[in-house]
Formats: sequence, structure tokens, C-alpha cells
Amino acid sequence: MDDFSLKGKVAVVTGACGLLGQQHCKALADFGASVVAADLDDTKAKSVAESLPGEHLGVALDVRRKPAVEEVLAQTLDRFGKVDVLVNNAAINERVEDPQFALDQSKFENFSLESWEQCLSVNVTGIFLCAQVIGAQMVKQGGHGSIINIGSTYGVVGNNQDLYRDESGEQSFYKSPVYATTKGAVISFTRFLAAYWGAQQIRVNTLSPGGVENGQPDYFLRNYGAKTPLGRMAQPNDFRGALVFLASDSSRYVTGQNLIVDGGWTAW
Repeated sequence: MDDFSLKGKVAVVTGACGLLGQQHCKALADFGASVVAADLDDTKAKSVAESLPGEHLGVALDVRRKPAVEEVLAQTLDRFGKVDVLVNNAAINERVEDPQFALDQSKFENFSLESWEQCLSVNVTGIFLCAQVIGAQMVKQGGHGSIINIGSTYGVVGNNQDLYRDESGEQSFYKSPVYATTKGAVISFTRFLAAYWGAQQIRVNTLSPGGVENGQPDYFLRNYGAKTPLGRMAQPNDFRGALVFLASDSSRYVTGQNLIVDGGWTAW
């Protein structure tokens, strides 16, 4: 069991205040890591850090700005002296329960360039910058470390628009082209980094969650469950084991992989 321990390790988690970000922080802390919870909202990030057992740090971070990433690294080194794990979790993901994405706005034919570019800047450029800055520090420390990029099942399969049809057959929402595009890019970028930093023993993997239950309409929950062998959406804490596995020495010979945790969604 010692291989799963994160005692003595320092982990930076971006998007730490989100539904899964908070779970990632808690999982890492529960297994002994000191966590740097990074998010746009400085106050919320500090609150997440304070909620964890042990010594942790909450910091503001806009992943689209390299100086902001460099500042987070500086604060991490000032407090803990090193960094061992990076969880690139910050992302934009338009959701069926979000009222700003009305039916007409979400259609591919009408999807705005502004929304496309905003999502790319966070979901792809943000991961690039965080990996570049924090991964370079891992190299400077003499190598070793784990970078975990959070992907999605939509990085490997096409968007299933049938999920968004209610009981009457009316389409209420379309999942956009940009989310799937960015998550496909994340998986490819992971492979690049794994090959690039392999000699330094820095492991880089993608963790791709399936859909997570979070206030979606009842029809959506039924549609999703019917297309998943386990018959349900994920709960927010269903990814703890996979995350700790990839962060810890228990996965010391695993790199360049996409670990899909989706209740079997992609098995059908």
C-alpha cells in the first residue's frame, strides 16, 4: 500500500474550485500530499485549501497567462520547496443544465467564434502553459514527477446528441464541437509530453472521466444511464482511485496513457 501513498509529495491542482477539482484536491490530500489549490477565484481557492486535512495552499490562477502560472509556481516553491504532481483540471465545459447555452446558440452552425476561442485558450493553451512551467521545474529538480491532464470520453468518441432529447423527442441542447476538439488535443499533447520527458522520469497521462451527475434534467440522466453498462452517470468522487493511482508510485511504469473512467460508456 505504500506505493499509493503521496506523503511528502506536493501537488498543484488547477480548476480546484470546480465540481471535480475539489474532489481531486481532497483525494490527493487524503493520501498525504500537500495540495496547491489553484483557481480564478482567490478566496474560493483558499477556502478549498483550508477544507483539506494537513498543510495546503490556495492561490489565484488564470491558466491562460504564463506570468500567472509562474507566480503560482513561485508561491508553491516558497511554501513547499518543490512540486511533484500537476493535475491540469481547469477547463470550460458547456453543459445542458447551463441556461446560457440555448438550443440555437449551441448548434454547430451557430456556435460563436468567441466561444470556440475561449474554450481553446483554457482547455488547450492553459494545459500547455501549466505543463511547460511546472514540468520545467520538475526537470530542474532532477526529474521524476507526474503530470495528469484531465480529458474526457468526448476526446475519443463523437458527441452523442441523442442525450439531449427529452421525452417528447425535442432537442433541447447540442454539445458543441469545441469541447470534444480540446479534449482530443489534450490526449495528443499528453503523448507528446510523455515521450519528451520520459528520459527525465516525468510521467504524463490523461485521466478521461465520463459524464458526472450534477443537476442535469431527469430525461438526460435516464438517457445517459441507458447508454452506459453500469446504468448511471458518475458521482463526483468516482475518480479518486484513478487519480491517486496516476499521481503515486503505484503507476511508476505508466506514461503516455489515457485512463478512461466512464462506467463503460466507450465500451459500447
